Amino acid sequence: MAKSAQKVTLSPSRDIPFDKLVLSQSNVRRIKAGISVEELAEDIARRGLLQSLSVRPVLADDGSETGKFEIPAGGRRFQALSLLVKQKRLAKTTPIPCIVRDAKSTILAEDDSLAENMQRAALHPLDQFRAFVALREKGQGDEEIAAAFFVTPQVVKQRLKLAAVAPALLEIYAEDEMTLEQLMAFTVNPDHERQIQVWDAIKSSWNKEPYQIRRMLTETSVRASDRRAAFVGVEAYEDAGGTMLHDLFQGDDGGWLEDPALLDRLVSEKLQAEAEAIATEGWKWIEVSLDLPYGYSHGLRRLSGDPAPMTDDEGAAHAKLLAEYRALEEQYEGQDEFPEEIDARLGELEVAMEKLEARPLIFDDEEIARAGAFVTLDRYGELAVYRGFVRPVDEPREDADVHSGEQAADGQGVELSAGSNVDGIGHGTVITSAGQALGDNVPDDEDDGALKPLPERLVMELTAHRTLALREAVGRSPDVPASRKAV
Repeated sequence: MAKSAQKVTLSPSRDIPFDKLVLSQSNVRRIKAGISVEELAEDIARRGLLQSLSVRPVLADDGSETGKFEIPAGGRRFQALSLLVKQKRLAKTTPIPCIVRDAKSTILAEDDSLAENMQRAALHPLDQFRAFVALREKGQGDEEIAAAFFVTPQVVKQRLKLAAVAPALLEIYAEDEMTLEQLMAFTVNPDHERQIQVWDAIKSSWNKEPYQIRRMLTETSVRASDRRAAFVGVEAYEDAGGTMLHDLFQGDDGGWLEDPALLDRLVSEKLQAEAEAIATEGWKWIEVSLDLPYGYSHGLRRLSGDPAPMTDDEGAAHAKLLAEYRALEEQYEGQDEFPEEIDARLGELEVAMEKLEARPLIFDDEEIARAGAFVTLDRYGELAVYRGFVRPVDEPREDADVHSGEQAADGQGVELSAGSNVDGIGHGTVITSAGQALGDNVPDDEDDGALKPLPERLVMELTAHRTLALREAVGRSPDVPASRKAV
C-alpha cells in the first residue's frame, strides 16, 4: 500500500504597509549580536529586503483582528526599516513583504522566533573567503566589497589572501583539521608547493603553532629589519627586481626579502661604491667587509688625527640644541621625573648634539698616502668607516728597518710590495674584500710571463722569517765575532 505524501502547508505572503507593523514581545532575541542595526539599514537601503518578515495578526480582546501585525521573527530587519523611516529614506506606508502566520495556529510565536534564529546555519569562513574572490573576479574592487559588507579594505585583503592558500590546505581547513590561525600563517608565503611541504612536515609534529609555520615559510628569507636591508633599502631592493613576503594578520616588521642573493649583491655593490668615494681621500688601501673579523686591526698602527672644527652652520645648530636642552632642564628642575614627552624630547636633543660633536678626524696627507681604512656596516645597517691604519710593510723606511731588523750582509733588502715606492707611499688606492681586489683593482687574468709581486702581508711574514733565520745562522757561525753575534 503506497504511503501518501505529507502535505506541507505554507503560510501566505503579502505586502503590508510599514505603519501596520509592530515588534512582537514574543521575539526571543534580546541581546545585540552580529552587525549593528545601522549597518543592516544601510544594507537594506542598498540592496533591498532579502528576506520577508514573519508576522501574525494582532487580535483584540474579543478575538477579532485589529488590522495590525506583530513581528515575532525578523525584529532586527524591522528595526532597520524603522531607522530608514526615521531618516525619511522610506515612507511610512511603504509595503513590506511579509509571511503571515494564521492567528489561530498551534505553533506559538516564540516557537517561530526561536526556530528562525536557531535553525539558521552560520556561513563557513571559507565560503565567505571564496565569495569575496568571486566578487573580485566579477570586477568589484576591494573598496567596493568592503563598503558592501561593512568591513575595512584591509579585512577584504585578508579574506582574499586566505582564499589564495593552496587548495589542498583549504580542503583540510574545511574539514576542521586545521585552525583558522594556522591557515592565516600559511598566507605568509604564496608558494603553494612550499606551503604543502611545510604542512606535511608538521602535521604529525607536536609543534603545529602558527609561529612555527611562519618561521618555516620564511626561513630562507631576510627580515626587512635586517641591517643589510636597512643599508640598501627595501625600495632599492624591489626596484632591482626583488620580491617581498608580507603577513597581513600580524605585525611583520616590514616583511621579508625573498631573494637573499640579490640583497647581498646590492649590499656588496653599495659598499664598493662607498669605498670608491672614500678612496678619493687618498688612502693607500681600503678593506671592505660586511663583518670585520675579531682583531682586524691587530699589528696595525693607528694614526692620530685632529678633530675637524665645526662649520658656522654646525656651531649655530649645536648652540640652538644646547639652549633648548638647558631651558627644558631648568623648566622641570626639582621634579622627581620628567613628563614622558619632555623626556623623549631631551633624548632627541642629546642624539642630535652627539652627532654634531662626533667630528671626523683630519690626518696628515703623507700619512694618508701610506695608511688605509676599513669599510663595514654597524649593527643598525649604517655605514661604518674606520680610517687611519698603517701596516708594518707600509711604514717609512727608517721605521721599517727597525721593525724588520738590519739588512742581510749580502746586501739584499726587503722587497717592496706592489703599489709602493721607496718611501712606502702608495700610488693609488687598492680596494679589497676578503682578500680579493674589487672594481678597477682587479688584476688582469692574462699571464704575460712576467714575475708578479707577492701579496704585501705575505712579504711581511716572509721578511720576518728571513730575518730570524739570518740571526740564527749568524749566532751559530764560529767565524763571527761575539760582538757581532750580540747585534
